[in-house]
Amino acid sequence: MFDELSKYKQGSFFFQSTDSLAEVCNVPKNKYGLYLVYALSKGRVELVYINKSGPPEKKGAVKDPRDIADDLRENLLNGYQFGEIERKNSWPVQLMIEDIEALHVHWYVTSDEKNNDLPATIKSKILQIYRGIYGHLPRWNEA
Repeated sequence: MFDELSKYKQGSFFFQSTDSLAEVCNVPKNKYGLYLVYALSKGRVELVYINKSGPPEKKGAVKDPRDIADDLRENLLNGYQFGEIERKNSWPVQLMIEDIEALHVHWYVTSDEKNNDLPATIKSKILQIYRGIYGHLPRWNEA
């Protein structure tokens, strides 16, 4: 669906509510990029979340120390989602609440030795494509 992402270094992993996100996550450290999260439930696959990590789009944009850019792995493991709860803790609960069997996380390194594309720009493009097809954002992006 997103041919724009094919030029980037990429990988994926599965996560179930009984897994440790830190153990199954195969995202490299010290890289910037984005990730797409697909929910597997009752034989269906649904793209539920698109997010990015990385440096701010403009130098000097960081005003608060908590806003300092994080790498892709750090963002995926320790970023907040579903309130002020880190993903490694919120995802297992959310899977049980929504009766999701597993998540299939696809990650892309958009800023490295080969490419220097800002993750925020790529995320925006991917969200626009998704919205153009479905008329709304992925459900976890809307939450």
